[in-house]
Amino acid sequence: MNYLKAALSAGLYFVGVPIGTARDITLRALDVLASADVLAAEDTRSLRRLMDIHGVPLAGRRIVAMHDHSGAAVTDKLLAAIRAGKSVAYASEAGMPLIADPGFELSRAVAEAGLPLTCAPGPSALPTALALGGLPTDAFFFAGFLPNAATARKAALETLQEVPGTLVFYESPKRLGAMLRDAAEVLGPDRKAAVCRELTKKFEEVQRHPLEKLAEIHAESNPKGEIVVLVDRARSGTVREIDLETELKGALSEMSMRDAVDMVSQAHGLPRRKVYQAALAMGKDDT
Repeated sequence: MNYLKAALSAGLYFVGVPIGTARDITLRALDVLASADVLAAEDTRSLRRLMDIHGVPLAGRRIVAMHDHSGAAVTDKLLAAIRAGKSVAYASEAGMPLIADPGFELSRAVAEAGLPLTCAPGPSALPTALALGGLPTDAFFFAGFLPNAATARKAALETLQEVPGTLVFYESPKRLGAMLRDAAEVLGPDRKAAVCRELTKKFEEVQRHPLEKLAEIHAESNPKGEIVVLVDRARSGTVREIDLETELKGALSEMSMRDAVDMVSQAHGLPRRKVYQAALAMGKDDT
């Protein structure tokens, strides 16, 4: 028996739970799950299973289902419990609540009501992937899940071209090949990247290659499990400004500005905005 049952003050307690290996849970998380007056979860069965593994009894408590499709009535019910002096523990299906998981509406409602809110932090696929991916971790941007449609996905990637940090995406196994293909096209085929799969689980795997190579690997693959994709920040300093100007002049002599910018940015793995601005500057100089 690894948990400590003790009275908790009234409030909402977010509980981080494992993303794979059940023993990754913290002792404090077990304490909160054992002690809270009310339990709420994105997936009631997965929380019950986790508690069973660690020998934490329900002790007559019922787990309230709280997920993206729950109505306002569930949030109101949990707020009423806190106002009545009860402690409420909430857990996502896996990992940290609110990190590409439900919990935000509940968090906002509790905060706006002026009620106590705290967290028993735990595992998350985001920092775990950063630790294993082999890309810089001094700065990163979590983009969550990209849109399903190719056009919308490319547009979203366009906005991330010049982010000065490692890009972090969650992705579905069914969309991984298409996502990597679009990322190679928009962000540049030579950008370093990593595909992290089934983190902390038995078949954990990390593939580190340029985007183009990863896109080729997963063009026809059928991976399983949870996936995190990391993409290195733009490294535009590899092409000198004079080279960029020369490339643009040649391209502009044969095609429209839009096509010339697309060709040069893709050929050198440069952010499209940088090439477009260079083309505009050249046009001003010529007048």
